Formats: sequence, structure tokens, C-alpha cells
Amino acid sequence: MPTYEYECGDCHFYFDRKQRFNEEPVAMCPKCQGKARRVIHSTPVIFRGSGFYITDSRGVSDSKKAGGSPPDKKTKKEKPG
Repeated sequence: MPTYEYECGDCHFYFDRKQRFNEEPVAMCPKCQGKARRVIHSTPVIFRGSGFYITDSRGVSDSKKAGGSPPDKKTKKEKPG
């Protein structure tokens, strides 16, 4: 069950309640009986693993654009004879 944080609009008292998703939000402050509202917090985003940096996603075609040298190709040269 998730825990929700509430704030009273009158006395600015903060309190927490464990509630199910389908339960109605708490409407009354337990301290002063004023109007309470649910406090919404932003969720942090954490990028882990490979693929989040430009150096992680470079392929063969990207290395040519960045100035990389192509693989060496050996060719046979025949002497005139």
C-alpha cells in the first residue's frame, strides 16, 4: 500500500496516510479539522547502464564521421616480370 503525504491548508500541518489506490483522499486535517490536500512530489529519474552517453552508442559508421581511420586492406602488388 502506498503512503501519501497531506498538508492542511489552514495550519500547514503535514501528515502521512497509507491508503489503497482506490480510496478517497483525506479531506480533513486530524489536528485542526481544516481542509487537507494531497502533496504531489516529482519522481527522480536515474539513468543507469550503457547507452546514455554519446561515447556508448557510437557504431562503425559514427567512427568514420568522427575522423577514425578505416580498417587496413592488404592488396597484392605484382611485379612486372
